This record gives sequence, C-alpha cells and structure tokens, in this order.
Amino acid sequence: MTITGRVPLLVLLGLVPVVLRPQASTVWMWAGLVTLAVLLDWWSAPSPTALAVTRTPTSPVRLGEPTSTTLLVRNTSRRRVDGLARDAWQPTAGATENRHRLRLRGDDRVLLTTPLLPSRRGDLHTLGLTVRLRGPLGLACRQQSLEVPGTLRSLPAFDSRKHLPARLARLRELDGRSAVRVRGQGTEFDSLRDYVRGDDVRSIDWRASARSRNVVVRTWQPERDRRVVLVVDTSRTSAGRVGDVPRLDSAMDAAQLLAALSARAGDRVDLVAGDRRVRVRLRTTGSRTPTEVAEALADLDPEIVEADWRGLAAAVTQLGRRRALVVLLTPLEPSAVEEGLLPVLPVLTRHHRVVVASVKDPTLGELAATRGTAEEVYTAAAAEQVSARRERTAQLLRRLGVDVLDEDSERLPAVLADHYLVLKATGRL
Repeated sequence: MTITGRVPLLVLLGLVPVVLRPQASTVWMWAGLVTLAVLLDWWSAPSPTALAVTRTPTSPVRLGEPTSTTLLVRNTSRRRVDGLARDAWQPTAGATENRHRLRLRGDDRVLLTTPLLPSRRGDLHTLGLTVRLRGPLGLACRQQSLEVPGTLRSLPAFDSRKHLPARLARLRELDGRSAVRVRGQGTEFDSLRDYVRGDDVRSIDWRASARSRNVVVRTWQPERDRRVVLVVDTSRTSAGRVGDVPRLDSAMDAAQLLAALSARAGDRVDLVAGDRRVRVRLRTTGSRTPTEVAEALADLDPEIVEADWRGLAAAVTQLGRRRALVVLLTPLEPSAVEEGLLPVLPVLTRHHRVVVASVKDPTLGELAATRGTAEEVYTAAAAEQVSARRERTAQLLRRLGVDVLDEDSERLPAVLADHYLVLKATGRL
C-alpha cells in the first residue's frame, strides 16, 4: 500500500478541530478517522492483477541509436482504473519517459510507449512493470510489480558504415563494371585483348598470338567466393580505451565494415573471437553476413586474461584449410604479441594470407611531440620508447609475411577495407 499527497493535507486539516477543541482525544479521534479513510480507500482500490499486459517484441538496434518498446495494457475488469505504470529497464537500456498515466474504463485498452537509448552492447532486460492504482478517494493506492518480460538486443556501433559506399564503388570496378583487369596468382581468366605497352609479358598468350596478326594477352579478374576469416581478440589488451572507446569496440567496427564489403564481393566470411577460450566460432551465409557478424559480436566483453593464440589458430583451422585472408584484430602490444602471437604465426602464414589490424592510440604521438617542460620531455621520451617497441614488433611480423595495419580508431576500418581491395585487385588473396 502507498499513500498519496492528499493524506498529509487531510492530517493538516485536523488542526481545525484541534484548535476548536484542544484536547488529546480530538487528536486521536482525527488520527483514527484519517487512518480509517486511508484503509477504506486502499480496500476499494482496483487490484493491479486486473490489468492484462503484453509487450511487443523490440527489434535489435545499434548501440547509441534510439528505439522504443511498446506495452499493450487492457483492463479486464468492469471497474474504472486510475493510476500510474512504470516500465523499468536496466540503466544501460536508457529508458526515459517510462512513467505512464493509466485511465481505463472497463474492458478498455491503451498502448504505452517507452523510448530507449542503449549505452551498452548485448541483451538488455526489463526489471518489471510497476503498477500503482488509486482508490476512489485518492488517498491510498494498491501497488504491485508485474512480470512482463522484455529484451532489447543492442548491436555494436557501426560508425564506419559511412565508408562503405566508396569502397563498394571500387569493388564494382574490380568486378568488371569498369575496365579494370589485372593479372595475378589466384585470379580467374576473363578474356583476350591486344598487347599494349606496359602489360606484363607473362600474360602473353602465345598460341592465340600465333593465330593473330598482333600479340595477344590474357586479362584476368579478381576471384569471387574467397574466404575471409575475422579473428577478434577479447583478451586484456582489448580492454584498453583509446579516447573514450574500448579497443575491442573499435576492432568490432573495423570487422563489421570488412564483413559487409566482403559479403558484397561474394566472399565467404567466418568469424572467430576469444581470449583464453574461443567465445565465438561463426560461419556466415550470403546477404545476412553483416547482421550475423553484428549479432555474434554483441555479447562480447574484454576479459582480463591473456589470449591463447594456439587455441584461436586451431579454431581458424577447424573452419577449413582452404586458403583465406585471416585478419587478426588485436592490439599491437609488444609483450603480448611477442610472447603469444609470434610462435603461432608460422602455422597461419603457411596456409593463409595474414593481416594484423591494430588500434593505435594517437595520444602517443601527441605526448612525443610536446617537449615544453622537463616533465614533458621525460614523458615524450617514454612515448618515443613505446612507439619504437611497437615498430620493432611490427617489423618482426612483417618478416614473417604478415601485413601490419596500425591506425587510430577512426582510420582503421577504412584502411583495412582498402587493404582488402588491394589484395583482391592484385590477386593475392
């Protein structure tokens, strides 16, 4: 039972009889009358169980994008219902304006809409619907929390979506909608044409040239139906924040852009994510690839453990031994890479093209360039030392045949997509 603001006013109204008849019995009599009125009003109030409540399923939404949830409330009794309903969600769902006025006649119904703005990835749940119905005098209310299950699936942010149209235009050129044909290992034969200065002499078709008055060369187009394997590191190094965004979230953004581009190119995209253990192993299918990748990444959070790269490499192998572009989305932290990743790389580079994509902290460059005071000079020296170690680690990876992309969170998705297009255009996938 809850009381309304009318009860204190009713108590204050008792000052009138007390002033007129200033005795203790008057005080007790008025207190008894107020208590009796409150109890009778509470007893007369409708029961919240008279309301039948159902929730409309909420579609998945990107992190930071607004959405809403809708409740259908029906008064199953013949009595008039007057009160409030609070649709409670966990704080990261960002529920606002979730208190709704209820005024329903018998067998009447109403739709209640609560705006949501998620601030965390994953499945966000309701905490219940609290209903408070007033009695006829408006002094007391019956209150009860009803179980009305609801879940909002918050997908990773996809800020790099803005880079997709330009990359798709370049992809259309590679697909032959513009006159772009290249020669390279692993590409598909397209057609024959006359030799022009600058063509690779290895592309000359001598048999066709013998039947023609001119030297003839073969043209090639990038293969479709290749494999791209995205490996997302969720170990302790991915928990570091660059600006106000965890490295893991920036890696997810880059992974989503590459997955969308690869799917449009007709390539098959697989996903592996994990740290000490493999948390996601996914084979995607066709046009649903970007959605499947986003949903698989939604529940992932950094774990404060070291990455087991042998286990992650084994998961990549289990997805198939066919040659693939393996993209390792992991921070270029020298100790973690040299102790965990380097011993495993020969297994991957033997069968696949490997790319390491790392989110770089631009603060290092800013600290290294600021040398106004003695303290800033020492800080700059430390930043230079860290940058030098990262560069040495990158050189070690390159000697093993690994492509290293170390960019800030804003540039990494676009640079990774461009690198994929270059590999595809030159037939090195």
